[in-house]
Amino acid sequence: MALATATLPLRPSSFASNSNSKFSTSRIRISNNGSPPLTQTFPGKSEADVIVIGSGIGGLCCGALLARYNQDVLVLESHDLPGGAAHSFTIKDYKFDSGPSLFSGFQSRGPQANPLAQVLDALGESPPCATYDSWKLYIPEGEFLSRIGPTEFFKDLQTFGGPNAVQEWRKLLDAILPLSAAAMALPPLSIRGDLGVLSTAGARYAPSLFKSFLQMGPQGALGATKLVRPFVEILDSLQLRDPFVRNWVDLLSFLLAGVKSDGVLSAEMIYMFAEWYKPGSCLEYPIGGSGAIIDSLVRGLKKFNGHLSLRSHVDSIVVEDGRAIGVKLRGGQFVRARKAVVSNASMWDTLNLLPKEVLPQAYRERIKATPQCESFMHLHLGFDAEGISKDIGIHHIVVNEWERGVDADQNVVLISVPSALSPDLAPPGKHLLHAYTPGTEPFELWEGLDRKSDEYKQLKAERSEVMWKAVERALGPNFDRCKCEVKLVGTPLTHQRFLRRNRGTYGPAIKAGKASFPGHSTPISHLLCCGDSTFPGIGVPAVAASGAIVANSLVSVSQHSQLLDAVGL
Repeated sequence: MALATATLPLRPSSFASNSNSKFSTSRIRISNNGSPPLTQTFPGKSEADVIVIGSGIGGLCCGALLARYNQDVLVLESHDLPGGAAHSFTIKDYKFDSGPSLFSGFQSRGPQANPLAQVLDALGESPPCATYDSWKLYIPEGEFLSRIGPTEFFKDLQTFGGPNAVQEWRKLLDAILPLSAAAMALPPLSIRGDLGVLSTAGARYAPSLFKSFLQMGPQGALGATKLVRPFVEILDSLQLRDPFVRNWVDLLSFLLAGVKSDGVLSAEMIYMFAEWYKPGSCLEYPIGGSGAIIDSLVRGLKKFNGHLSLRSHVDSIVVEDGRAIGVKLRGGQFVRARKAVVSNASMWDTLNLLPKEVLPQAYRERIKATPQCESFMHLHLGFDAEGISKDIGIHHIVVNEWERGVDADQNVVLISVPSALSPDLAPPGKHLLHAYTPGTEPFELWEGLDRKSDEYKQLKAERSEVMWKAVERALGPNFDRCKCEVKLVGTPLTHQRFLRRNRGTYGPAIKAGKASFPGHSTPISHLLCCGDSTFPGIGVPAVAASGAIVANSLVSVSQHSQLLDAVGL
C-alpha cells in the first residue's frame, strides 16, 4: 500500500530530443498538414512492438513487464526525469520526493504481495528499505503517535474515542480481516484483460479461493460479496457509530484512494487493513527516496532490453483505419507501434492526444463528464537539523477539523521528513521535508491566473500558509521558516504545467457503488490505457496493477503463465 499523491517537477520539461539516447538516429519522412514531406530527426527508435506514453509507475510497470515478456518496448517521457508522480528531484543537494512517501509491502512475496512488489519481483529488483511502524497525528482532540499492528491502536481509541470505540474497532477487525483471504486470493500479477484470465487467474487460483471461502464459512462467504461495494456499507452493517472510529476510517480511506469510506472499494480497504493491522506489520521507506523505486523499474526495463526516451513529448496518437499505429512527437517525428500503443496519461489528456473524428461522441462525452478529484498545494523545504528533535519521525498528519471532512480544502496536511530514515537525501546535518494538501486544492481558485503576476504570488502565500503552520506544529519551536535553505511552493497550475495533468487533477473522483473505473481498452483498436484513470484506480498499488494487467493482456496466455511460474505465483 502506498499513500499516492501527485508530483511536483520543479523545472520545465524539455521537448528537445534526448541527446543522451543510446539509440541510433532515425530519419523519418512525414507529411505535415498536406505540405511536402519533411525529413525529421529523432535520436531514438523509429518503431517498436509497443509504445508506452509516460513513465509513471503504471507506465513503467507495463513497459518493464512487456520487456520481461521479450517484447520490443519504447517508453516515451516528456520530462527529463522518469517517474511521473513518483519521481525524485534534486535542489542544492537535497533530493526531494515529489509524490508518494508512505509505503508498505515491498519486502513481501507470494500471492498476497502488493502489485508493485510482484512486478519488482518479476523484474528481479528489490529496492532496499528502512522499516518503521508509526506516524504522528495532530487532530482536534490532541496529538498522538499512531502505531500499526493488531493491538497498538487500542490505547489511542481509549484516549480519543468514546466509551464504545475499542469494542467497535475490535468488531471491525473481527469482521473484515477474515475477508482479506478472499480479497488477496488472486495475485494482481495473474490478472489480464481478456478471456485468458480464466486460465491465468480463474483455474490457477480457484482452489485457494475456494479454500478461503470454506474457512470463512457460509456467513463469511456471503460477506465476501461486499468486497466490490463501498466500505461504508460494512461500517453501517456493523452499526459502528463512534465518531472517532468513523473519522479515522475516513482518513485512512482518503489517504489510500482520495475518497472517504463511502467511495472506496471494500476490497482496497480490507487489503490495507490486512497489511497494517496484522502481527508483525511494518511500514517501509525506500533508501534513496521514492526515486529508488523508479530506478528499480527503469533498471528492470533496461535489463530486459526495453528502452526509455526522455524529453520525448508525444503530441498525438496516430490512428489509421480505426487502429492506433504509433505516435507523433512534438517535433513532428513519427514513431510506429507494430502491436500497440499504451497511454499512461490521464483519461482527459489521452483524449486530447486523439483526433476528434476517430472516437464515438458518446465516449468523448463520458470522459468529459467524469468527475475529477481536486489538485494540490505543495511545500518542499531544506533546513538545518540543529534544534529539531532526534526522533522527529518520517510522517506527520495534521487534521484541523473533523466536522469539515477530511476531503475539505485546507483541512488536512500531510508531512514527510524522509531524511529521518534516509539521511543521504540531505546534506550532512540537514533535513528535507515535503508537505502537501492531498488532492483537496480547488483548481477554480487558480484557473486563468498569470504565474508571473502579483495576484498569483499573493495567492500562493495565502494558500500555502496552512502548510507552514502544520510544519511549525510538527517540527516544534526551534524551526524557523526564515532560515530554510530551500523553499519551494507548488500550486495546481504547477501540476497542470509540469505534469500535463488536466486541471492539475489528482485523478478521477469515481465512487464505489455509483460508478467503476474504466477498463484498459478503448474504442480505438490497439490503443490501451493504464494508470489512475483505469481499473483498479488511484494509488501506487492500483496503478502498478493496471500496468501489469495491460502488459499481461498484450502477450499470450502461455507467456503469462510461464511468468507466473517463474516468480512462484
